[in-house]
Amino acid sequence: MPKSTINFDTVRNIGLTLPGVEESTAYGQPALKVHGKLLACLPANRSAEPGSLAVRVDFDDRAELLAADPDVYYVTDHYVGYTAVLVRLSRVNPDVLRDLLGMAYKFVTHTAAPRSPARKPRKLGSRK
Repeated sequence: MPKSTINFDTVRNIGLTLPGVEESTAYGQPALKVHGKLLACLPANRSAEPGSLAVRVDFDDRAELLAADPDVYYVTDHYVGYTAVLVRLSRVNPDVLRDLLGMAYKFVTHTAAPRSPARKPRKLGSRK
């Protein structure tokens, strides 16, 4: 039984049903954002496999997804420090994608997490 083809059009159709989600771009790629915060996008970094989607999730949820289904979810060295998981769209079904985007929506709308844990604000005027 062949799987239905899932692409960014499918992601867009599901994502736009969530309150406040709008179509946008991130790093020159199609993206979905909520209140200006990235929810999901086609990954621009070359380390991601073709046909992948980057989805914002917290680190604990990402670890669970990676452990539960490494054929669907993965990260590359580039994405390790970011609150995101990469998804192989050819191996996910619409119901799972809907749940994943819902998880991302809750994460993005209920957190003020920094983009990367490696970034620390620098105090102006400090010369240490």
